[in-house]
Amino acid sequence: MPYNAKYGDTAMSSQQEVINSLPTHLQPFAATQDYSRYSPRDHAVWRFLLHQLSGTLDVTAHSIYLEGLARTGINLELIPRIEEMNACMASLGWRAVVVDGFVPPSIFMEFQAHKVLVVAVDMRTIEHMLYTPSPDIVHESSGHAPFIIDVDYAEFLQRFGELGMRAVASKGDMDVYEAIRHLSIVKEAVGSSAEEIEAVEKALQKAKDNNKVPSEAALLARLHWWTVEYGLVGDTENYKVFGAGLLSSLGESVNCLDDNIVKKIPLTINAIASGYDITTEQPQLFVTKSCRHLTQILEEFGRQMCVSQGGSASVKKVIDAQTVNTVVMSSGVEISGQFSRLVTDFVDSPIYVNTVGPTQLAYKGKELTGHSVEYHDCGFGSPVGRLQGMERCVSSYTIDELKQYGIGVGELVVLEFLSGVIVRGFLTEIVRRDQKNIILRFEKCKVVSLDGELLFHQDWGVYDMAVGDAVVSVFGGSADRQAYPLYRAPSVQSQEEVGHSDRDRASFDLYRKVRDLRERRSVEKSVVLSLLTEIQAQACDEWLLVFEAIELAKMVGAVQNVVLELTESLKVLALAEDEQRSCLINYGLERLGLGSAEGGLIGR
Repeated sequence: MPYNAKYGDTAMSSQQEVINSLPTHLQPFAATQDYSRYSPRDHAVWRFLLHQLSGTLDVTAHSIYLEGLARTGINLELIPRIEEMNACMASLGWRAVVVDGFVPPSIFMEFQAHKVLVVAVDMRTIEHMLYTPSPDIVHESSGHAPFIIDVDYAEFLQRFGELGMRAVASKGDMDVYEAIRHLSIVKEAVGSSAEEIEAVEKALQKAKDNNKVPSEAALLARLHWWTVEYGLVGDTENYKVFGAGLLSSLGESVNCLDDNIVKKIPLTINAIASGYDITTEQPQLFVTKSCRHLTQILEEFGRQMCVSQGGSASVKKVIDAQTVNTVVMSSGVEISGQFSRLVTDFVDSPIYVNTVGPTQLAYKGKELTGHSVEYHDCGFGSPVGRLQGMERCVSSYTIDELKQYGIGVGELVVLEFLSGVIVRGFLTEIVRRDQKNIILRFEKCKVVSLDGELLFHQDWGVYDMAVGDAVVSVFGGSADRQAYPLYRAPSVQSQEEVGHSDRDRASFDLYRKVRDLRERRSVEKSVVLSLLTEIQAQACDEWLLVFEAIELAKMVGAVQNVVLELTESLKVLALAEDEQRSCLINYGLERLGLGSAEGGLIGR
């Protein structure tokens, strides 16, 4: 039945309500799930994977895994509806939105900071059941959602988002992200040639080769990988699986338990020294003691981040990054742009900062009126430090107190900084917030350094000076992301229509018939046998359909020779030169207690 025909407009509007509740700059990255786009084969793929995974993970995963699936609106039989997930997750204080493919890492983290689970809308194909090059709904829902029911873990995940959205990313990071995103699109696209895939893979490798020094964001991504994605909990001798990457991988969820193949290491902050390869199984995994331990490690990293440190070292990092970042002055004023220069004194304290290109001035995450990137389109510069003869930062003085120091609106003002920087011009405005002076605006202004370098000339226009005696924080991205968005929204906002052949549609009808019979409370054996005969005649090479037919036959107690015939046809398919299919068939046969094909491989 078509999606809307069953659920009407209320289901789709509930998705839109969640999207509308998000910050406006995040809304374009959220898509809508058109449930009718999932084919009967898609649901069969989901069902096969989830039954296989749950059977193994019931023993090897953390004890709340299966409970977490149920409480977040995920069942083993059908691809989850995002509305049902939201209805279940509401009591946990979380929500979910679907997205089309990759989203920028900082956007992903910002969703998480708002307690929003990002779920890829696409379902992996039957050709990519063991490993998909793109994010998909199996990984994002059944992998990430279950442990949100644990309050400590949910708080850890949200905190990770808060730090992740503030991490400083480099231009190299952005290049790698775009290359990975492009590769996933090409690999999943129907008709992509081997030459096209090879060219994109080379482009990705080149981007990686040019990005040798890991940024703050890259190091945090490593910590995310070794905990949220591939984490174990317990100790190195006795552990359980909780990482989403393991929970959604048939092969790796089993292979990771082999201590002879995969080394187990106690989790410390040193995990960020270990890089990872998303295309292969991990050679080592890290074991955390508890959710509290996870949070401690995260906060230990967070204390070393630019957002916590501030100062010259942090400004130098964002200059090297060549991306848009934000410097926060002691007054609270936030300068967002691509920082290009830092002048320091002998003890390496900042005394002047510059940006190049569009720059935003904000306060508490809100762009200041008249200080958009359109106004400051050619960059921005400002001194940092205290003035000679004044015991406090200029920000803390009242208007009357400033007048006593010769700083009054409408007057020619000379500001002599302890650093030797001199600002001389007519003060036309003092911008105040929370009883603090945060911006001084000058006309006919000249700014020079101690050695006479011209930092600003009156012919360049109005001079807006950000007030602050120190750089107290530096973080990735812009301060007001709604007014200064850094990423273009995806051009496609719904699931791509997939073309199906007549043969596919015929097999879909058979998948649907199998499901309908399986879901009936009682069914006559003759009806089942008739369907099995039809499958043998029309789709004996569709291994997943044959497998579902075997399940159905066993469920209704069909005659043994029918099960044997279908099983033999599966084993023949498993012996063909398709390693993934062989692996999957053998997984399924073993789960049903039917042995495995000779030479069948159990892999990733």
